[in-house]
Amino acid sequence: MSRAQCFVWAGQPLEAIPAALQALRSSCRLLGPASLRLLPIYLLLAEACTGAGRPRQAAKYLSQAQWIVLQSPDCSAALQSKLHQGLGLFSIAEGNVDQALYHLANDVYLATAEFGLNSIEVSGGYFHMANIFFHQNQMDAADSLYTEVGRTKNHPLGFYQMD
Repeated sequence: MSRAQCFVWAGQPLEAIPAALQALRSSCRLLGPASLRLLPIYLLLAEACTGAGRPRQAAKYLSQAQWIVLQSPDCSAALQSKLHQGLGLFSIAEGNVDQALYHLANDVYLATAEFGLNSIEVSGGYFHMANIFFHQNQMDAADSLYTEVGRTKNHPLGFYQMD
């Protein structure tokens, strides 16, 4: 899966898809089709398909990820957070900002529950919500959320201070 992730990070989502599919096939054989450990692969596939302009495939992988979470009562808040972040980013790509804000708010809530208010895991949700408000010209909301990103502990752009 790391090879597929590298392609996504390099802005080559189309090249990531075959590597991620291979990781999914191997992991399904090893872990079974409903394993929580498949969730990161489904989310990576959704991200790659979205970036490659294949929204129907992306929606299919996100649906599979949602199904796994729903079938797993022991799913951690961290994994649920990642799912909501993926759903939020997909909603942004589809132009559904209300749905995106819903999922990103859930991402922030779950990441905060798992890692704490000032953790770097929380900053992604804040950042993406801030971008939505920025593009809607709602600068007060955007600035407030960008400030929260800056307060994140260990964030490279942060100005976190210990109280």
